[in-house]
Amino acid sequence: MIEFLKAVLFGIVEGITEWLPISSTGHMILLDEFVKLDVSQEFWEMFLVVIQLGAILAVVLLFWNQIWPFGKKKNYDPVGKSGFLSYCKKDIWVLWFKIIAACIPAAVVGLLFDEFFESLFYNGVCVAIALIVFGIGFILIENRNKGKAAKINSLSEITFQTAFMIGIFQLIAAIFPGTSRSGATILGALLIGVSRTVAAEFTFFLAIPVMFGASLLKILKFGFSFSGNEAMILLAGMVTAFLVSVIVIRFLMSYIKKHDFKVFGWYRIILGIVVLFYFGIAGIMR
Repeated sequence: MIEFLKAVLFGIVEGITEWLPISSTGHMILLDEFVKLDVSQEFWEMFLVVIQLGAILAVVLLFWNQIWPFGKKKNYDPVGKSGFLSYCKKDIWVLWFKIIAACIPAAVVGLLFDEFFESLFYNGVCVAIALIVFGIGFILIENRNKGKAAKINSLSEITFQTAFMIGIFQLIAAIFPGTSRSGATILGALLIGVSRTVAAEFTFFLAIPVMFGASLLKILKFGFSFSGNEAMILLAGMVTAFLVSVIVIRFLMSYIKKHDFKVFGWYRIILGIVVLFYFGIAGIMR
């Protein structure tokens, strides 16, 4: 029961921090210092990634009509006039091709160098620095954009070039934990003139193939031989992350219609200083 409650706590943190641009990795590392699951190191590494599946299912639920590319309803521009193609929504298929284009940089680097970058940068100090640097970035870019109209105000206005550029920012998050995948992609989108709402939505959609792919790789690496206790812990974390994500995504989409991202920038800076201080003191004591 204690491990179940710990998994629920990790699910709450994942559900909140995966979508707010404040770094789920930074929070998970900090939480792990105080609340440790009684599991093997191999399962823990898999759990940290696969728990995100719960979070991503919240995106699928909330944005189903915007991402499901099949159906007659609201199919204003079908791929074909008859047969199967008449059920294919051209605008959504084009959106998915743009999402795939944005995923290419992180997918290539992740597959080739994931373990190398993880061993090099997955530590408290690097996470803290990434939190602070991108926190400052949010504040500077929001100050620069204040009073300016966004160049891109709908998903259909995102070109393949723009999508690929956003993908480059996602690559930064893949290399440096603590950057925050959502934080990096939203920051990159804002930098090139995408509106806050569209930047957030594209970031959510971009997470779908990224998280499904990362989770599949981790599960294949771990194997499917879960013990009953491990299955319970993983399921508890995923379900909790899903439920919390539904609430957080709705909150964020409502919040950014009237506010900017600077509050998250300040939060990142404060958290980064706390993490840097904590691991600095811990290193001295050791």
